[in-house]
Amino acid sequence: MTSERSPMKIVVIGGSGLIGSKLVTKLREQGQEVVAASPNTGVNTVTGEGLAEALKGASVVVDVSNSPSWEDTAVLNFFETSTRNLLAYEAAAGVGHHVALSVVGTDRLAESGYFRAKIAQEKLIKGSSIPYSIVQATQFFEFLKGLADISFDGKQVRLPHVLFQPMAADDVANAVGRIAVGPPLNDTVEIGGPEQFRIDDLVRRRLAALKDSREVIPDQKALYSGAKISERTLVPGNNVRLGEMRFETWLSRSAA
Repeated sequence: MTSERSPMKIVVIGGSGLIGSKLVTKLREQGQEVVAASPNTGVNTVTGEGLAEALKGASVVVDVSNSPSWEDTAVLNFFETSTRNLLAYEAAAGVGHHVALSVVGTDRLAESGYFRAKIAQEKLIKGSSIPYSIVQATQFFEFLKGLADISFDGKQVRLPHVLFQPMAADDVANAVGRIAVGPPLNDTVEIGGPEQFRIDDLVRRRLAALKDSREVIPDQKALYSGAKISERTLVPGNNVRLGEMRFETWLSRSAA
C-alpha cells in the first residue's frame, strides 16, 4: 500500500464530526498528511469556500459529512450541491480517489427524503470522472439513543421489530480509513457489525443502560426515517466487511 512508502495528503470532509474526527486521528497515526475540513475550519462544500485551498496537492478526498438539516428539500440540496462542488474541485486539483460514506439499504429506502438525498449523492459520484469508493455502513451504536428520540411519540418509543446489524463508530472509521489508503474500488462496499439484532430489542437495551425509563414498543407500522421497512431492509448482503466490536463491549466502554 502507498501509505507505507510516502504519506498521502488526504482531505476528510466532515472532519470534526463523530466519524470524521476518529478517521483524522487514525490516518494521522499512520503518518498520512490529513486535512480535517469542515465549516468550522473554513471549508464549506456547499458554498465552495476554502475548497480549492484544502484540496491543493490532495491524493484522496473522504466525504463523511452530513446535512445540518434533515428536512427533505434541505437534505437533498445539501448532498447534491456539496457532492457536485467536491467532484468539480477534485477534478481541478487532480484528486485520484473520492471516498464517500453512505448507508446500507440506501437504495431500498427511497420513500425517505434523507435516503433520496443519499441516492442522489451516490449517483453523482458514480457518474463522475473521479475514481471512487462508496462505503455503505450500517447504523452506529452511538445513534441508538437518537433513534429512540426520533421514534418517541410522547408516550412510547415505537420501532419496527426488524433486523439490523449496527456497528461501533470506531469500526466505521477503521474501515473507511483502510479503503481511503487503498486503490479506488469504483464500486460500493458494505460494512456492518459482527452481530444481528432486532431494532426494538437493542434500543431497549441501550435505554436501560442509560437508565432511561421510556417504554419501547415493537410496531410494524413504525417508519424508519420516514420509510416503511421490512425484515431485511437494513441488513447488509453476504459480502459485508465486518467490524470487530460487539455491542456488549461497546456498551461497557461507553459506560466507562
